[in-house]
Amino acid sequence: MVDLPRAAVRRSLLTLVATGYVTRSGRLFQPTPRVLGLSARVADMPLPRLAQPVLDDLSRSIDESASLATLDGPDILYIGRSETRRILGVDLSVGSRLPAWCTSMGRVLIAALPAAERQAHIPANLTARTPKTITDHAELDAVLDGIAADGYCILEQELELGLRSVAAPVRDGTGQVVAALNVGTQAARTSLRDVRRIIVPAVIRAAATLTEAIRLQRRG
Repeated sequence: MVDLPRAAVRRSLLTLVATGYVTRSGRLFQPTPRVLGLSARVADMPLPRLAQPVLDDLSRSIDESASLATLDGPDILYIGRSETRRILGVDLSVGSRLPAWCTSMGRVLIAALPAAERQAHIPANLTARTPKTITDHAELDAVLDGIAADGYCILEQELELGLRSVAAPVRDGTGQVVAALNVGTQAARTSLRDVRRIIVPAVIRAAATLTEAIRLQRRG
C-alpha cells in the first residue's frame, strides 16, 4: 500500500502508460519490459517468468545459449536469458540492448510490424557491423518480408563475425507478436546446414511452446 490519494496514484499510472513503462487493459495495469531499465525484478514480470523454463529447456537440449527480447524503439531489450557459454564480444544479460535492425530477434520483431511502421525502428544510416552486414534499406526490406513469410530469421554473421543466430516470434492470445526468442552459436562450431537442420526447428518449437503458455495463461 502507498499513502497517496487515489487521484495521485491514477495520474502516476497514466504517466507510466504514456512513457511506455506500464500497459493498461481496462482497470488493470501491468509493467512492460521497459521497466528493466529501472532495475525492476524480471522474475516479477509475467512474460519472462513464463519464458524462463522454456529458455532453459531449449538451451539444455542443444547446448547453446537462448534469449528472449522485445522491441523498444531502435533496440531490442533482453528480458530473458539462459546461457551455456559466452558467444558474443559483449556480455549479454537481462536488460541488455542491441540494435534491432541487425539482430535476429530484432528482425523478427520488425518483420511482424506493418510495412509503414517498420522504418520507425530502423536507422536512416545503416552502419556495417561486419563485412556481411546488410546496409541497403531496400535489401533489408526484402529480408524482413522473407522473415515474415518464413516465420523465423537466420542471421549470418551480420552482428559479429563468427556468430550465427536463429530467432522466431512469440505471440500472445490474440496472435500479436509480443517478443522474439533466439539461439546463438559460433560459426566455427555449427555449420549453416546444422543451423537449418537442428537449431531452426528447435527455436520454432520453443517459440510455439511459449506462445501456447501465454494463451493458456490468458484463458485462465
